[in-house]
Amino acid sequence: MLSTTPRTTLGRAKDRSRTGREDLYAVLDAGLVCHLGVVAGGVPMVVPTGYGRIDDTLYLHGSTGATSLRAEGEVCVTVTHLDGIVLARSSFNHSMNYRCAMIYGRPRRVKDAEERLAALRAITEQLAPGRWDATRKPTPKELAATAVLALSLSEASVKVRQGPPLDEEEDYALPIWAGVLPLHQSWGTPEPDPAMTADLPVPDHVASRTIPVR
Repeated sequence: MLSTTPRTTLGRAKDRSRTGREDLYAVLDAGLVCHLGVVAGGVPMVVPTGYGRIDDTLYLHGSTGATSLRAEGEVCVTVTHLDGIVLARSSFNHSMNYRCAMIYGRPRRVKDAEERLAALRAITEQLAPGRWDATRKPTPKELAATAVLALSLSEASVKVRQGPPLDEEEDYALPIWAGVLPLHQSWGTPEPDPAMTADLPVPDHVASRTIPVR
């Protein structure tokens, strides 16, 4: 089960809460970008970035000079999937169908060499499954310029809204179209780098990503 701390317990729309840890994994594993919220120099900032998950740990990475990765204290990481716009009979009851996860905690800087490589692999595979084994691995210089943070998934919440609009009872008789406008994300045709020195075919791990993402 997910944590039930004051920060992860929903105050409103409690019926949209998901309490299973598998629900958290499903939202995270289906995502490509998270938003990292920190307070740096007394100023809040939210940064979009890639991530990867290994069991109950979320990994983030970036330049060692990145302000967001050098900030001290607790952070908040969110991942959101927009599945559709809910069009109600009243403007007040318009909504969205979505799946989202929110994780709180104090990240630790990963220093162990083996864990750093495993984290970077997880982040790469989250964005492009199969890519890590198909590419050159990071050099010592590249690793020295890369900061890796680990954030425990021990304090997290998941919220999901699906289904048709919920209107006031008296509004259902109004002659106004209502329903859901679904939103789907899909990959386009791979575009080769013009700087490639050979006419190489698109590898299977890239071509397979043309399957729609939901």
